[in-house]
Amino acid sequence: MSDIISGSDPSVLESKSNFDSGRITDVKAWLASQFDAAGKDVPDFEYTPRTIAHLHNFSTLSQAKTQAAGIVAADFRQKAAEYRCQAARVREILENVGLAQEGLPSNVVASAQCLANVANLLNTRDTELSSFLVAMGDMSLRKTGVEEKRAKVQKESKILLDYTRKAIARLTYLKRTLAQLEDDVAPCEAQMESWKTNLAIMVSKERQYLQQYSNYKALLNRVGYTPEISHGVLVEMAEHRKELEKKTKPILDTLRSYQDLPPDKALAALAIEDKKMQYAAAEKYLEDVLQSALATSE
Repeated sequence: MSDIISGSDPSVLESKSNFDSGRITDVKAWLASQFDAAGKDVPDFEYTPRTIAHLHNFSTLSQAKTQAAGIVAADFRQKAAEYRCQAARVREILENVGLAQEGLPSNVVASAQCLANVANLLNTRDTELSSFLVAMGDMSLRKTGVEEKRAKVQKESKILLDYTRKAIARLTYLKRTLAQLEDDVAPCEAQMESWKTNLAIMVSKERQYLQQYSNYKALLNRVGYTPEISHGVLVEMAEHRKELEKKTKPILDTLRSYQDLPPDKALAALAIEDKKMQYAAAEKYLEDVLQSALATSE
């Protein structure tokens, strides 16, 4: 394989070097012609493959453009010569019929010049009326098209202007809202901090109240409180107590009056035993009433 490569490399390298040297020669010749035309010397620079490739492309493109420009210029020169010949022939014809430019009035010359300028403006080949009418029709059509495009552009411009005004109004509103929100940030943050503090206090109070509720519930369970003992039952029992107190008060008064009896032990003992029995009966009656009230509430 090395023999094949070594056998094929010299020809490839030779063709490549010939190709590069030909490109360099073309580029140097093109640069010299261009700078000579400008009256300057070719600057020194390093000929690398990249610069040679770019300059060769430029030279090829420039030569093609120059050749095309030369062809167009030659065509224009030929047309100019033909126009000059035609102008000399027309001038000769006009002189023969007595219509030479020197012999015409100034207003006629001015009108002819104006007519020629209009023909050049309308891009017509002659000054005949039909050519002018055709050119005016084309110009009218172009004018109509331009007016239609202008109206369309104006309509689009109005729509864009309306959108722009709405966008500016919306932007102004958003800026005002943003400024208001920025102004409200500090008070809202302070209020949020206050709410956080109050929330922490409320959480602590909630735990405290729950603990107190549990303690009170346990206390009520210990003393035998049941939900059946309501406010109405307690009021009724208080009324019964007052009635019993009213009934027992005369007995107590009677017992107190016995303290003034003469010191007869037998009579005093009998009286005391009688009063004790009445008092025991009254207490039993009070207990019976309380028990009946509790049984009724249950």
